[in-house]
Parts: sequence; C-alpha cells; structure tokens
Amino acid sequence: MAENDDDLEREHYGRVVGGRLRQIRRQKKLSLQEVEAISDQEFKASVLGAYERGERAISVPRLHRLAIFYRVPVDQLLPGDDGSAPEGADREAVPAKTRIDITVLEGLEGPDAEMLRRYVRMIQVQRQDFNGRVLTIRRDDVRAIACMLGVSEDQAGVRLDELGIG
Repeated sequence: MAENDDDLEREHYGRVVGGRLRQIRRQKKLSLQEVEAISDQEFKASVLGAYERGERAISVPRLHRLAIFYRVPVDQLLPGDDGSAPEGADREAVPAKTRIDITVLEGLEGPDAEMLRRYVRMIQVQRQDFNGRVLTIRRDDVRAIACMLGVSEDQAGVRLDELGIG
C-alpha cells in the first residue's frame, strides 16, 4: 500500500509541476508550438504538453533549461511543501523591468495620471532616485499600479504603453 501512496504522490507532484509549466507558458503568451519554434526544437510541443498534463516526468536538468527559457527562477516551477504553487509565483511571471517615462507622465491630464505622478514621486523619494527622465518600476510596484489603473498585473505594462509612458 505504501508504494501505491508514493505513486499517487508522484503523480500529484507531476501534475502540479505541469500546471506551473503551463501557467508560466501562458503568462508568457506562448503556445506549445511557439515554444518549440523559439527554442529551435529544443522543447518539442508534444513533449512539453505531456509535461504540462503530468503525463511525463521532467528531469531536473530539463526543468532547469525550461526555467532559463522562460526566464524564471527554477524554484518557481516547483510546488511548495504543501503541494501548492510557490509563494510569489504569480509575481515572478511579471516582467522584471517596467519603465515609466516621467517626462511624458508630467504632461498627462486626468485622475489616472495624477495618481501615477504621486506614486512615482513616492518611489523616487524612497529610492532617492531623481534622474528625472525614466523610472524603473519593480515587480512589487506593478501590483499597486495595476490597481490604480483598474487592470490586472499582466495588463499594467500594456496600459502604461497606451498612456504613452511605458
């Protein structure tokens, strides 16, 4: 019976890892076929799909290569101790560097622009960063900006681009 429990645990773990692989790929807005093409056939769509469904076990070196390909820390592809996604997993998928053009922001009108200006000033004071032209927004700040703009974290960068300041 213990062997059966071990098998069930391995299957569950494989499904959770596969789910994380799928989640990261989708957050990167890539299809299985696009991953295959962009990776120059290193990651075949059919094999990656089997990993994502938990039908095929992925080796540690292969998992490491996928983490490099997706530009995420490898631990973000592994479940936590309780079998859930790792803490901060959603945040890791957010692009590492979002920039705000402060010069353009100063010329914008409206409530969104005013909130963003106040928030950007607060960040500048905290960091003592007054270069005056461009401010790099960190992952933790993206959540607040998304909330201000009424969009998801994934869409925050798109919305900043639409405003002409991203």
